[in-house]
Amino acid sequence: MNDDLAPLQARIDRTNELLTRMLAEVAKTPSTHAIFVDAGYLYAATGRLVAGTEDRRAFDLDAEGLIEALIDKARQIFADSRLLRVYWYDGARRRIHTAEQQTIAELPDVKVRLGNLNANNQQKGVDSLIRTDLESLARHRAISDAALLGGDEDLVSAVEAAQGYGARVHLWGIEAPEGRNQAEPLLWEVDSQRTLDLEFFKPYVSRRAAPAYEAGTTRPTREDVRFIGAQIAAKWLSARGREALVELLPGHPYLPGPVDQDLLVEAEGMLQYSLRGQADLRRALRDGFWEHLQTQY
Repeated sequence: MNDDLAPLQARIDRTNELLTRMLAEVAKTPSTHAIFVDAGYLYAATGRLVAGTEDRRAFDLDAEGLIEALIDKARQIFADSRLLRVYWYDGARRRIHTAEQQTIAELPDVKVRLGNLNANNQQKGVDSLIRTDLESLARHRAISDAALLGGDEDLVSAVEAAQGYGARVHLWGIEAPEGRNQAEPLLWEVDSQRTLDLEFFKPYVSRRAAPAYEAGTTRPTREDVRFIGAQIAAKWLSARGREALVELLPGHPYLPGPVDQDLLVEAEGMLQYSLRGQADLRRALRDGFWEHLQTQY
């Protein structure tokens, strides 16, 4: 070999050696996966499948048990991969955690992301949160596989973004009693599809017993109902904080429709008595609610 080319050849050999060592290290590094859960889709689809209703107030979901089952399912599918974490996307008014969402957020390996919840209980901003996380994790090579539990067509852009950086996206769906509950464009875009059936979800969903509104039930007094209103207000304030209180006070003596409906449903459950058509008791309930809030301002 020409003596002038010897240093160049030595550098090439050194570079090849470093590349070989680097590839060997990469080969020893386990793949990483994450689970992305659109809670709005999860509650609606599992509620309809197991409890026959999409109304969250009509059934209980064992989120901790279900998350563990999803992690175990991913462990079976991605046998040679490690879990990064579970991302749980849900909506909340003013992005303030509910008690249930706070409990989920405290679980190990779980990250709760909140979009807004509008007056019609529709999630806003959740799809963009999913896209941001999927794209960011794929771009930084933090994950090689993403298990996405959702069904909205708006998630197509999130899938495309992650795939553009080399991640594989696997769509998980929930069995539909009839028809489909996932958008076709989303089904077309992902790398694989899997449907979780009724037997998978049955252990984690139970329908709530209807309050016993019997004709012979003793009618509560206005003071009883006022006290219940104050109790609910205390829980409401604890969950949402003073910022939410400041926003609510200017509307006195009126409550926003969703807040008023939640107040009614919770009070009926505590009293085991229907307040429908009981205008004086409904007023007492609201009075108790407002009186407690105003003492805290």
